[in-house]
Amino acid sequence: MAARIRALILSAAALLSISGAPGESIQAAPAPPSPTVPPAALLPPETVPGASARDGFDVASALSTSDRGRSGRVDVGGCEDVVHGRLVGAGATGQGFQSAVPGGQVSELVARTTNPPDLAAWAGQAGRCSKVTVDDAAGTAVSTVTVHPGPAIAGAKTLSYHQLLTLPGQPPELPGLRLRTVAIAADDVLVVLRDAGTTGLDLDALAVAAWRHAAGPLGR
Repeated sequence: MAARIRALILSAAALLSISGAPGESIQAAPAPPSPTVPPAALLPPETVPGASARDGFDVASALSTSDRGRSGRVDVGGCEDVVHGRLVGAGATGQGFQSAVPGGQVSELVARTTNPPDLAAWAGQAGRCSKVTVDDAAGTAVSTVTVHPGPAIAGAKTLSYHQLLTLPGQPPELPGLRLRTVAIAADDVLVVLRDAGTTGLDLDALAVAAWRHAAGPLGR
């Protein structure tokens, strides 16, 4: 059953599913590419406790890859952005990494975009899509999303939420797969941290550290 849940997350809420959605979406229309983000804007690897096997990625390439995989996804009543955790729209450029940590995985990305997400609207949509059943090629999963107050940062909007993926009728002793996400946005800059599993990380504090660290390399 644990293996099946891991398969479901790849299709229902992939750890780095960061593209915009066709049709009904909280993202605005696509915009021209944004200025590049230097790798120095990312947190130093030693900042994340216990991180290992750190793999970097390019945001624009990840968006392109995600776009090519959209056609096989099943519509979930206008809740696609929430179920798939999409916070970065088309035209964004940036850098990111994904690391193994005790209890799960953690990812960070820093992006510049002329099409910044409306985090307040996203939180509102998450409230309307707090519990969604997803059926696709991997099987059936239940996505439960809870929005929390984000960290307070002057001049920036924040979003903090967690998502739980379970199988229908799953017994309580099998708690499912947990995703936590914190996003910070201001002007054309977006920072997103996400962890999967039982990492025990203070994701709010890490997101604030990532935001402050990125400020210098981005000239903010």
